[in-house]
Amino acid sequence: MQKRMGEAVARVARKVNDTVENKTDSLDLANCKLMTFPVGIYKAMRSVTEGIHCISLANNELKSLTSRFVTTFSQLRELNLAGNYLHRLPEELTSLLHLRAINLSRNRFRHFPEPLAAVTTLETIDLEENEIAAAEEPGSGFPSVGLEEADGSWWSLKDVEVPVEKLASMASLRSLNLRANPVGPEMRLLVRPLVPFDVLLSPEEPSPKA
Repeated sequence: MQKRMGEAVARVARKVNDTVENKTDSLDLANCKLMTFPVGIYKAMRSVTEGIHCISLANNELKSLTSRFVTTFSQLRELNLAGNYLHRLPEELTSLLHLRAINLSRNRFRHFPEPLAAVTTLETIDLEENEIAAAEEPGSGFPSVGLEEADGSWWSLKDVEVPVEKLASMASLRSLNLRANPVGPEMRLLVRPLVPFDVLLSPEEPSPKA
């Protein structure tokens, strides 16, 4: 086990050194068995952080993302955090004024990460394979807009665990991936032109026969 950990540390150091020496705009620390973002990287990369536009921390064991990470790599365009244990994002994420794509698939989010709704430059949000469901009770704080279903019943955007109206105001947003989440049937009504972006959902499972 110590040997594997030593190999992981060496791999991280090698990748960081390559990025610094070659002054590339990306840092790939995927599959490095990271439980936290190594503090030493901030010092090692202090001369190039402004030039880092893409970071991958996919397939690690991260349980949180710190505000220091966000404020240090303030010029990010793409951030891949897929395959970790994240369940929330820091409010400082709203300071990423150039972020275009974020991958949060295969994490532990039970609610839509609210800070994302304030990142107006986002074009794609990937939340596939999380635990985001319909709100347990109406009145979750989102503005109320009623929609009539085919059977004449009504539901409100308050009943959705995704801040649809906030996202609809994001001029750059093109795609929201919610596949493999236990979202309610009301999410299937959120299609263009009701919302100005594509909502990607898993195929609806057939109702069990009586």
